[in-house]
Amino acid sequence: MARIAVIGAGMGALSAAARLAVAGHRVAVYERTETYGGAVRRRERDGFAFDTGPGLLPLPAVYRDLFLKTGKEPLEDRVELVQVDPSARHVFADGSEAVLPNASRAGVVAALDGALGAGAGERWGDVLVRAREAWDRSRRPLLEETLWPNWRVLAEREPYPAAPHKRLLRTRRAGTLAEVAAWELRDPRLAALLESHALAYGLDPRTAPAGAALLAYLEHAFGTWYVRGGLRELARAVYERCVARRVEFTFGAEVARVREKDGRAAGVELADGSVAEADFVVAGVAPEPLDRLVTGTAARGGGADGVPPQRGLPSRLTVLLALRGGRPEGTAHRTVVHAPDREAELTALFDAPSGTAVRPTVTVLRPADPALVPDAGHEAVTLTATVPAGADPGAEYAEAMVAAAECAVPGLRDRVLWQERRTPADIAAETGAVGGAVPAPALAAAGGRLLHPGNTTALPGLFTVGGWSHPGGGLPHAGMSGALVAGLIVEGPEFRGSQ
Repeated sequence: MARIAVIGAGMGALSAAARLAVAGHRVAVYERTETYGGAVRRRERDGFAFDTGPGLLPLPAVYRDLFLKTGKEPLEDRVELVQVDPSARHVFADGSEAVLPNASRAGVVAALDGALGAGAGERWGDVLVRAREAWDRSRRPLLEETLWPNWRVLAEREPYPAAPHKRLLRTRRAGTLAEVAAWELRDPRLAALLESHALAYGLDPRTAPAGAALLAYLEHAFGTWYVRGGLRELARAVYERCVARRVEFTFGAEVARVREKDGRAAGVELADGSVAEADFVVAGVAPEPLDRLVTGTAARGGGADGVPPQRGLPSRLTVLLALRGGRPEGTAHRTVVHAPDREAELTALFDAPSGTAVRPTVTVLRPADPALVPDAGHEAVTLTATVPAGADPGAEYAEAMVAAAECAVPGLRDRVLWQERRTPADIAAETGAVGGAVPAPALAAAGGRLLHPGNTTALPGLFTVGGWSHPGGGLPHAGMSGALVAGLIVEGPEFRGSQ
């Protein structure tokens, strides 16, 4: 039985802790804040409750596997999963709308033909077929296996089989998501639909590789899910699984340093001067805090594996709206209101971030969940937009988001009881990530810019877990990183991944 110290109680760290405890190890988690879950938090006020992090769950199979492997108990015995149908309502810049069913390619094709004109659904369906190939080609190395030692193969190999496009007497193939949108979809509304999946993760579609189309495919293939009571209930269930497996938690415990002995990790030293010795250390923290914890060794420094560090990372601005009046029957759980000026939005986000109130693409979540409101005569609505990390967009930007949301919630302003902004600074306080940056999932191609450092580090015995490590950001990816780290510790360095 090994002693394992886990730094942080984010979803990746919790997933690793539960798996390691079931394998017979003594696991102790040290979290600098007063609660678990990382970015998966809840804001409660006046009988209203809001998710302040992710609001929807893709790929629930990751957490189903976690609960089966750590207790032979279905996830559904601990939380209530609800398939979101329709998956989303999209409101485009020209005023047209499309309501897309959940996990039904044929249904989506028919809906787009009906909403955007004959042929729109077929073009979208063709892109999804190619995106499925990208998923099939990259799923194992990007999600289910530890990062390949020859990761540069992933950096150079574009998994998306772009369709040939004749342009200026030359035949070209799309190399970026924006080119896929322009050349293969040939409709600004379909382009906005495809690019919105990248924007939701803070990716610039003009530079994101064509393979980022698989983000749209995942939603249509595996569906979108909601956890009754909010996504915070998933964090609670994973935390309680850890407790049931005798994982020890110390909250309000900031780790000041990873202890080293004989050239390997040997425990942690806390800010109060106390020491916890360990045979292995698992760090679920962002790169900059981790580098400060490891003296004399660049724990990542671009990674012991040489993966390029990511730059210019985005964050999120969230507006919580407490509304008088109940949620109308038949309301879509999620509405995406697309920006009226794509170029202005991308410039404000990625070219010259200034925090100016350009009306962004806004995701509006309106769950039908009595647990979130004081009674049936009220509604809890969450607005989310991508913003530059470290930015303070200000009240004007939040008002631009509310203006966009009026397309999804008629009479919105007259119904507002109160509203709150959640800024990148709030994310930074909860997660420790500089500027409140939010990591994206790992993607192949793009010279390796969207790969994440492997779960091993330059210091033997020190492992990294969570969104800043392979396989990257997002709730499913955090759970996958926990499984990979547990495998590396339990089975040793020869462990490659699930079979």
